[in-house]
Amino acid sequence: MSGNLEFPMNGGDGANSYSKNSRYQGEAINVVKEMIIEAIAKKFDISLSFSSNTIRIADLGCSVGPNTFNAMKSIVEAIEWKYHSKNLTTETPEFQLFFNDHASNDFNTLFTTLPPDRQYFAAGVPGSFYGRLFPKSSIHLMYSSFALQWLSKVPEELLDNGSLAWNKGKIHYTIASKEITNVYAAQFAKDMDAFFNARADEIIVGGMMILIMPGLADGVQYSQDPGRPFFYAFNQSLLDMVKLGMINEDEVDSFNLPLYTTSPKEMTKVVERNGCFSIERMEVSDTRPKNDGPTNVPAILTHFRVGWEGIFTKHFGSKIFEELFERTLNKSAEISSMLESSCGKGTQLFLVLKRK
Repeated sequence: MSGNLEFPMNGGDGANSYSKNSRYQGEAINVVKEMIIEAIAKKFDISLSFSSNTIRIADLGCSVGPNTFNAMKSIVEAIEWKYHSKNLTTETPEFQLFFNDHASNDFNTLFTTLPPDRQYFAAGVPGSFYGRLFPKSSIHLMYSSFALQWLSKVPEELLDNGSLAWNKGKIHYTIASKEITNVYAAQFAKDMDAFFNARADEIIVGGMMILIMPGLADGVQYSQDPGRPFFYAFNQSLLDMVKLGMINEDEVDSFNLPLYTTSPKEMTKVVERNGCFSIERMEVSDTRPKNDGPTNVPAILTHFRVGWEGIFTKHFGSKIFEELFERTLNKSAEISSMLESSCGKGTQLFLVLKRK
């Protein structure tokens, strides 16, 4: 899909890099770590590797370390444990791991920070996961964490001033009307169709897919999305800058963040429409570790910066982005009070699928 947006997380290992600012994603993955190990123990079919004695695993949207390395280590160890627990006479298989992300991802940092004690052979696979990435029936286990919320493109209706879904003055659906939300939802469904069609070709029959992404429980309103206060604050900062003549109104009207949070009901529809996978487990869990203190808004804003800087800078320029970020940081107290009324429970969707 040549029209795919390509805005990888900030590379390198500087103060505003993903590798230094991905603790929240890492903690969210840790919350479901036991669920991943349990899914492999109960559902992963080790006989799939008997013919070649190689297990091939792919992380889609891997960005750079350390989160991808921690997740891959857990998965490899869980599969090895399953082999040993069965007391198989066959030797433990070798592991080949594929790290996938956009071609402009910082693969240099990814590969220079590979764990020296890793128990697998590593390879990079550049390209969008909304298209094919691997040969047919070649992958035993696919994994993706906090990547599928990125749409392949901004829906065109949002930019059409003759459309009911023209998103004038707004940068996201969580702060806009129902029409805008519907357009985002339709784009997400289209993208997921493409994603599952590609994976259905690539995953071996009986193989597994583990997906983790932002999610809202069925029935929770999109206006209660915990991300909404942050979208709102960035939006208000942009509008403040319009009033001051630092940017023009058209620049805000033509900008929308291509991010969408799904629900179990929506995902079930997409999986069933594809028809190639069975849902083995799906649940919405809380991303925050237990006994976590009050929300550190400036720290979360820095995490957003890591993911969003590329897309904002391309549209508005880097100087504008610096000013925008500072202004949004100054709204931290306002964001904190808005967060209290958002849905704090269940903000992550965990999904285990099996290739039929």
